[in-house]
Amino acid sequence: MGTGASVARIPGAAAPEAAGSPPGAAASPAAFVPPAGTQSVPHLVKKNESLGTIVAHYLPGSVYMRRSDLESAVRQANTLTGNRLQPGVQIMIPGIPLEPILDKPQPTPRDFLAKGIYLTAYSAGSSYGLDLIQRWKDAGGNTVVFDVKDFDGLVHTPFEHQYSGTSEITIRNLPKFIHCLHTLRLHAVARIAVFRDEHMVENYPEMAVHSRATGKPWRENGKLVWTDPSNSEVQQYNLDLARMAANAGADEVQFDYVRFPAEGDQADAQFAYQKDHPDWSRSKVITDFVARAQEMLHAQGALFSIDVFGVMAWARPVDLNHTGQNIADLARHADVMCPMIYPSHFFGFDGYSTPGDAPEHFISESMQRFELATKGTTVVLRPWLQAFGWHTKSYSAEYILTQVRVAHQQGGVGFMFWNARNDYAKPFDAMPNLHAALSAPPPAAEKPAQEAKTPGAEH
Repeated sequence: MGTGASVARIPGAAAPEAAGSPPGAAASPAAFVPPAGTQSVPHLVKKNESLGTIVAHYLPGSVYMRRSDLESAVRQANTLTGNRLQPGVQIMIPGIPLEPILDKPQPTPRDFLAKGIYLTAYSAGSSYGLDLIQRWKDAGGNTVVFDVKDFDGLVHTPFEHQYSGTSEITIRNLPKFIHCLHTLRLHAVARIAVFRDEHMVENYPEMAVHSRATGKPWRENGKLVWTDPSNSEVQQYNLDLARMAANAGADEVQFDYVRFPAEGDQADAQFAYQKDHPDWSRSKVITDFVARAQEMLHAQGALFSIDVFGVMAWARPVDLNHTGQNIADLARHADVMCPMIYPSHFFGFDGYSTPGDAPEHFISESMQRFELATKGTTVVLRPWLQAFGWHTKSYSAEYILTQVRVAHQQGGVGFMFWNARNDYAKPFDAMPNLHAALSAPPPAAEKPAQEAKTPGAEH
């Protein structure tokens, strides 16, 4: 990966770059060396203002990634030894870039061998997340998937839009965060949960799926969570968000929940397309939207990936009719398809009472079917693999390696590990042996894929 465009060097994610004394210690002005391409700006201390609040205010606009790094630089630049600041005193804030930090998507082939982990927006915007990113890089990883918008609908980075829910900004400077990933030569993937959006349906009920019986927003098993995937304003909002992420430098934008609701009273659910395009199916709506997203993101220089239900490879009419995810059609309008094939979620499949303890079987079955369903297209299959111990007694480093090996043998190009809590202890344990798993030859003979009995899983 390249390092992108920027005018100021961001100090490393693991440690401050500024030279001088540690935080809290006295230092001479000559000992402090500001980062290249930056300036110091004056700040007049106000009454009851602490160093911590000052640092928090300036951090997003500085080249520093951590509060502790900026605080250390402020202390060194001003020879501060204590914690108290006198009102009316002027201090200098170092590390402010001469020009805004900018970045752009790095040209990346779609069959790039991604080795990725998922980070929530809360992790990505924290010191814990920065430590995790550095550790993943050091272990041999090369990809980080991070939330821009999860299914709660909150956008976790500044985004000026009438529908955005930006009450919890955790990635306060998205171009700077992406530039940090690029500096570490990591592939940056911005994840957007598309049509499941609790914020939008709660605050803009006209954007929700509606009940035929009541005319009010429709609920899936009692939960008010689904926007109408065929509503043109809902679609445009998510396209605008994807464009923003690509403009900030994301190498790839990944759509999750790019589907219709799969559960609840389907007969009672009313959608805009049934009036606007009565001859369309749900799959036509989803495929048309995905095609527009890919065209837009390619114009921005970014790759486009989509997450899909693991069960969709079986193409059962009930699943297709509900979700609208036609794998063969979607494969023609995405660079990367990411099947969510967590073994523990395949309840009732193939006679296994504990599917979570049969990763080899379920990864193999799933990948074979996705390979067949996407045959003749240029889409790359990069699966989401299970990095959590739910409903399995065999979760271990070997469990991780088995999934990686079998997915690779069955046509997968790279992988991403999913853990909602961002706990990747087992994947880290597996990383020293990962190269062997990705070099394993395909099986000598492959058995036909078996019929499915029940749906797969989603994040």
